Amino acid sequence: MCRQKRVTKKHHTPLLLYFSLGYAVLIVYASLYPLIGWQNDGASSIDFVFAGWPRYTTTFDLVINIAAYIPLGFFLASALRPRFVPKHAWWIAVLAAALLSFLLEFTQNYLPSRVASNLDLAGNACGALLGALPGVLWRRQRIDNLRLAYWPDHGQSFELGLVLMGLWLLTQFDPATLLFGSGDLRSLLPLPSTLTFSAAGFVRIESLIAASGLLATLLMASLIAPTHQRRLFPLLLLAVGLAAKSLAFALMTHPKTALAWATPGALLGVLVGGLVWLAALALPLTWQRLLAATALFTASVMVNLAPVNPYLENLQNTWNPGQFLNFHGLTHFITLLWPYLALPWFAFHRPHVRHD
Repeated sequence: MCRQKRVTKKHHTPLLLYFSLGYAVLIVYASLYPLIGWQNDGASSIDFVFAGWPRYTTTFDLVINIAAYIPLGFFLASALRPRFVPKHAWWIAVLAAALLSFLLEFTQNYLPSRVASNLDLAGNACGALLGALPGVLWRRQRIDNLRLAYWPDHGQSFELGLVLMGLWLLTQFDPATLLFGSGDLRSLLPLPSTLTFSAAGFVRIESLIAASGLLATLLMASLIAPTHQRRLFPLLLLAVGLAAKSLAFALMTHPKTALAWATPGALLGVLVGGLVWLAALALPLTWQRLLAATALFTASVMVNLAPVNPYLENLQNTWNPGQFLNFHGLTHFITLLWPYLALPWFAFHRPHVRHD
């Protein structure tokens, strides 16, 4: 009996803990975006807690503040469930999320573009409470059993790979980037564009970026997928990614521009990247991992060398994110960092083939 308990405990996947920590980091960035203009106006930093009803508030803001913390409450409660009884896991998750919200509202006092609000704090706490309830009631053994059934030989790199795939989907919600082109550091670092813009040349560069970025993503998805789903899982991921890209254009610009990403260069890149991926599946897994890392490195380098796209530049100059400010800051942040988080993953991931 003791031995069985040890085995069960050993196989609790840390995936939900990774999601909790990753989601918390994203909330921190979105809440403090754009992270500039820090100052102290001399007022008390906790006055917002005892203030009356905010003068300017909308139903949209209230709903967003509640909805943003529902996943955090769920992930935290589910991650804590193996260590605590449901009631304790629920309260710890809610208190941890509420404390995070308080610290972020407190910090917003020092950002002129942000306004600390007790209504935001209350909405965040309510969202965490709502999310934590199904988190403790949900039988997380299902995800542990799924992990053992389909990925019994994979180590922690499997969980990290799934987290990276989730972050990749979020990068598709940034309409101000080339298709599958992430990692452009020129907004952070003084990196000059070494290539001059020309229509024909840009199509070739765009195709290379799209093909390399897609090849890396599809191979990464294949490497973490169950053996019998090494084609289906990447294709489903691609379909969801393109749907997210279309939705981002439709919501943040105009419904008529939902397919603005489907330029000749991008479509050619998707075709080439997809065909190379299908051919690469015949290679040994080690070679697939090396090819994926090389493709991702190539895409990241080309994104930083590519000339400025006049269309995207005009979009950035004329588009006002408005109510999507937090979300845009979040997706832009992930888009900048994603390839530099994914490249180290290829170095230590060791895929295994399951033999039934």
